[in-house]
Amino acid sequence: MKFAREFREALRRENYPPRWVDSAIPYGQLKKCLKKVQRELAELGLDADTLRQLLAAHALSEHGDSVPLASYELGAGPSRPLRPRLTVFIHLEDGEAVDAALTPTSREFLQKLSSGQVPIHHHHHTDSASTRSSSILSTPTSPLSPTSSASASLASGGHSTDSDESSPDTQAEPAKETERIEVPLTFDCEFFDLLQSDVWLLDALQDEEEAAISKRIASLGEQMGQLTRPAKFHKTDLNRWREVFELYLDAQVFFSTCERDHGARTSAKALEQLVWFQREVNDRGLIQQFKLPASRDAYTRFLNLNSELLRNLKFQELNRVAVAKILKKFDKRTSLGVSGSFPQTISRRFLSESVAKDLCAQVSSQVVSTVPRVDDYTCPVCLSIAYLPVRLKCRHVFCVRCVVKMQRECKQQCPMCRQKVVMQADLRNLDHELARYMDLYFKKETKEKQKSNDLERGIEMFGENYKPDSCLVM
Repeated sequence: MKFAREFREALRRENYPPRWVDSAIPYGQLKKCLKKVQRELAELGLDADTLRQLLAAHALSEHGDSVPLASYELGAGPSRPLRPRLTVFIHLEDGEAVDAALTPTSREFLQKLSSGQVPIHHHHHTDSASTRSSSILSTPTSPLSPTSSASASLASGGHSTDSDESSPDTQAEPAKETERIEVPLTFDCEFFDLLQSDVWLLDALQDEEEAAISKRIASLGEQMGQLTRPAKFHKTDLNRWREVFELYLDAQVFFSTCERDHGARTSAKALEQLVWFQREVNDRGLIQQFKLPASRDAYTRFLNLNSELLRNLKFQELNRVAVAKILKKFDKRTSLGVSGSFPQTISRRFLSESVAKDLCAQVSSQVVSTVPRVDDYTCPVCLSIAYLPVRLKCRHVFCVRCVVKMQRECKQQCPMCRQKVVMQADLRNLDHELARYMDLYFKKETKEKQKSNDLERGIEMFGENYKPDSCLVM
C-alpha cells in the first residue's frame, strides 16, 4: 500500500496533464486483481510453495532432455493479447496421481482434472511395463519428480517393479501414463489483460508525445541554423552558442559517456545535470553576451525542450517502476516467475528507453550540431585546430606545421593508421575547401593558430629572441 500511495502522490506532485495521469499504470487495480489470482490458485491447491516446487522439479525425457514438471507461459507477443497458460505434467497409475511433488490438496485437484470433472486440455501418454521407454517423462533429475520405480512402488504397496516382474505369482503391473494438463485459470488472464492494455495505452501516448517533441526539436534546429550562420557584415552569436553547447555536452544531461557511470541517467541525476548546465551558463554571463534578441528566445526554448524531455523521462520511469513492483509482487505471491519474461513479451518501447534515446539523439543531431565544434577539427598531433589542413593520401587530416615537422624528421608513417604517406605530401594535399570552412566558422581559432604558426616559423628563421612585433616606421 505504501508504493501505491507514493505513486499517486508522485503523479499529482509533478502536475502531469490529466490524460497522462489517466494513462498511468493502474497499480491499485492490479493489486486487487492479484489478490483474486492468489485466491484462485489457493482454491485449486496450488499455493506459492507448491508452484515453486513444481516449477523447479524436472524429469528426463526419453531423449535425455530435462523437462519441467510445470511451466507458466504468457504466450502471444507485443502486438497480440497475452494468453497465460499454466501447464502441469503428472504421473498416473490406473488414473491415480502419484507425483511426490504434489501436496494432498493439489493432488486431489489434479486427480479431478485427469478424471474429467473439470474441463481441461490434456494429452495422455500411456506407459505399460513393455512400453515404458516411450514415456515422455522417465528418470527424474530432481527428487521432487517421481521415478518410474517409485511410481510402481506406490501403486503396488511398496514393492519394487523388478521384484514384481521376477515373481511368477505377481499380477500384471498397473498401467502407467504421463498426462499434460493445462490448469484453467481466469484471474491471471484478467490481470495481464489489464496490465497489457495499459502498457499499450502508454505506448500510444509516448508515440504522440514523441511526434510533438520531434516537431519542436526540428523547429528549434531551423531557428538555430539562422542564428548561428556566420556573417561578415552583421551580428552573429555563433561563438556564444558554441560555448553554450560545449557546456551542454559537458553536462551530459540524459546520457553519460564516462566509464564510471556510463549509460542512461535517472530522472533525478538528469535534473541535477540540467541544473548544473544552467548555473554554468548564468555564471559565465553567456545570456547577457547574446547580441541578437532572438538568441535569448531560442535559449529559453532550448531549456523548455530539455525540461519537457526530463518530464517525459520521469513519467516513463515512474510507470516502469510500477510495472516492476507489481510483477515482483505477482511472483512473490504465486511463484510463477513472470518478471523476466513480461518485459520482452509486452512492449519493446515503453519498458525500454528507446524513446528517450531517440529524442536526445535528435536534439544532438538537429540542434547542437548546428554549431560546429572545434574538437571535431583538431589536429591529432598538436591537439589544436588543424589549420592549414593537410589531407594525406590515407584521408587523415593534420595541420600544416605538424606535417612539415614530421617530414623534417623523416617520419614516413601516418600517426593514425601507420601508412607510409607522410613523405608523399606536398602542396596538392592542402584541403582548400576545409580551410575556407574553418575560416568561416572558426575565425578566432584560425587566427590564433596562424599567429602561432608565424611565431614558430619566425623563431626557426631568426632565433629564440624573435618577437612578432609590428614594423616600425623610422
